[in-house]
Amino acid sequence: MFELNKSEILRDKRDFNAVYSNGRSYVNKDLVLYVLNDERYNGKVGFAAGKKLGCAVVRNRVKRLLREAYRLNKKNLRSDRTIILMGRKSLVDAKVDVAIKAFHNLCKKAKLILDD
Repeated sequence: MFELNKSEILRDKRDFNAVYSNGRSYVNKDLVLYVLNDERYNGKVGFAAGKKLGCAVVRNRVKRLLREAYRLNKKNLRSDRTIILMGRKSLVDAKVDVAIKAFHNLCKKAKLILDD
């Protein structure tokens, strides 16, 4: 029910670049959400953390927070969009509930939530 399969995750750099260049972005203080409506990638999600955030340990922790926020909200999201979640500096020292709240707020802004 709350699983995140490997087939759902964007991995290829070209796919990330396609979403970055053709998608729309939504921002808050904790993360950036890129959304693309393209049949090739529908239902896929990518997680990113830039080198400005810190060393590999810190970046991996941020990506784990983002994956958990997505995983817990996946069942309420539209499946016809491709999204990329990118962590920002304030997420480095944050707990998972902060990431979940920030993700939920951006999904509302992007109209990705099915209930609304």
